[in-house]
Amino acid sequence: MAGKKREVQLQAVINNQSLWGEMLQNKGLTVIDVYQAWCGPCKAMQTLFRKLKNELNEDEILHFVVAEADNIVTLQPFRDKCEPIFLFSVNGKIIAKIEGANAPLVNKKIISLINEERKIAAGKMVRPQYHEIAFVDSDAEDTGEASNENVDKVCNIVIIKPEAMITGKTIEIKEKIINGGFVIEAEDTRVLTETEVRDFYSQIVDQPEFEDFVPLMTNGLSCILVISQGNKQELPHEENVPNPETEHKEPSEDQHEMATPTVMKKKRDSLQEYLERQDITQFCDVEENVDNVNKLIDIFFPDFKSTTSLKLERILALLRPDLFREKGEDVLNIIQVEGFKILMQRQIVLSKEEAQTLCKEYENEDYFGNLIENMTSGPSLALVLLRENGLQHWKKLIGPSTVEEAKDYLPESLCIQFATESLPINQLYGSDSLEAAEREIQHFFPLQSTLALIKPHVTHEQREDIFNLIKEAGFDITQMKEMLLTKEQADKIYFKIVKKDFYKDVLEVLSEGPSLVMVLTKWNAAAEWRRLMGPTDPDEAKLLSPDSIRARFGRSVLRNAVHGSSNPYEAMETINKVFEKFVPASTEAN
Repeated sequence: MAGKKREVQLQAVINNQSLWGEMLQNKGLTVIDVYQAWCGPCKAMQTLFRKLKNELNEDEILHFVVAEADNIVTLQPFRDKCEPIFLFSVNGKIIAKIEGANAPLVNKKIISLINEERKIAAGKMVRPQYHEIAFVDSDAEDTGEASNENVDKVCNIVIIKPEAMITGKTIEIKEKIINGGFVIEAEDTRVLTETEVRDFYSQIVDQPEFEDFVPLMTNGLSCILVISQGNKQELPHEENVPNPETEHKEPSEDQHEMATPTVMKKKRDSLQEYLERQDITQFCDVEENVDNVNKLIDIFFPDFKSTTSLKLERILALLRPDLFREKGEDVLNIIQVEGFKILMQRQIVLSKEEAQTLCKEYENEDYFGNLIENMTSGPSLALVLLRENGLQHWKKLIGPSTVEEAKDYLPESLCIQFATESLPINQLYGSDSLEAAEREIQHFFPLQSTLALIKPHVTHEQREDIFNLIKEAGFDITQMKEMLLTKEQADKIYFKIVKKDFYKDVLEVLSEGPSLVMVLTKWNAAAEWRRLMGPTDPDEAKLLSPDSIRARFGRSVLRNAVHGSSNPYEAMETINKVFEKFVPASTEAN
């Protein structure tokens, strides 16, 4: 029993993210044996650890722990590894990693770091500025490459501040991030709570100006991004730099005559460094610390870790006129059975130019003229579909582009199931690539903006519920500000009814407190927002549209929770008056 007691005391057990965070509070050196649940800690090293613990006799500054990779988010990159991994943490910062049960190397590292701690405590040396190592797959380090599906990404959190949102800088910032070779893994637009601001800016909460800073971050809309560095190292600033030691040397006689000059690659910037070079750090802030990022992801994106393994893809699909007219419902049922989510759909009569673009692969066929005539003869149904591996699954589901090919290669495809005698082609269309899908979606479902207003009588809790309904309906909140509407400001929003007798009653309701004025963006935004609001009278809304906002939160015709523009043209006119610096989300003539 005594032996068991010593073993437990030797290495503390860390088996969840909370205990990992507590472990990082240790002073001095912590030696971490990272293990997999299926094989357990590395017993071969415990004799060495016990020997060092006894010989060094530094219980205050030397700690040994075992950490289960399966249950600790920070250790995701080390999961499913059969080789032992040892990490070395100094005052909460992971500064070194040793792979394998290399006792001499581990022994040397521990003694070296403890000797440093002793000298620092005695005032004989200044604490080194250790570089915290990033956790990446060891195979990726060896090859310089990483698989999208098998390696957990090292992420940062970025918050684009309310000031940047109001001045329309958000799109520019996101474009610069993407152009720098980074990937936006997740995105949300929301008004930060005071607690969320304190969590994100925890390192500066003690600064005297912080209390004045908090209201600036909570009085408007912020954009929160999860950013990874991606797998491609293609940065605009990254260049092949000739090595001065080899640049001017002539190859020796025994060297291959086609020898390649030696080059050195510039080190890839961190996200913070990149944003500083782009002169946009005044508009956004970055958190790079791995543990802080994981905590913030849990706060802002609680489902992120469970969904990132899914390769969700958005594509454009189209049912040609004959198929849509005759068997459209059958196809829609199959789409849902196959696991696709229909994000958007619309009937559209294609122009000749649009039909020619979509049917370009058939332009050398004898039937091309008849095909274009057919494609422009009536409405097609355009769909935006979402599914894991959506692109390849849709291609396999619908089959090749012609009936003849489908008979030979995919006779069970929808191409054969819904073939028509009039044309020998597939009656369904799908994007060729994800890039083409985004272009086609933007063309057939162009973004539109509308003005929305949440009235003063709506409580804070009800506002949160309305925000959730807005997001679930697919809207982006691209602008927002809280304001007590004066008559002059209200006239800009309610300009159609300023001469009505009841307008004074509207002004009285608006004067009861601040309203929340927003710009909502999505395809067909004005009509979709009016549908989500429901009828003007909440009693009528409860009968005709019981799930609408006014049915749920309205009290009367005047206190009916929300307001919105009647159509896209009125929306843009009002938006330009209320948000003078507003930048439309697209070039569509709203």
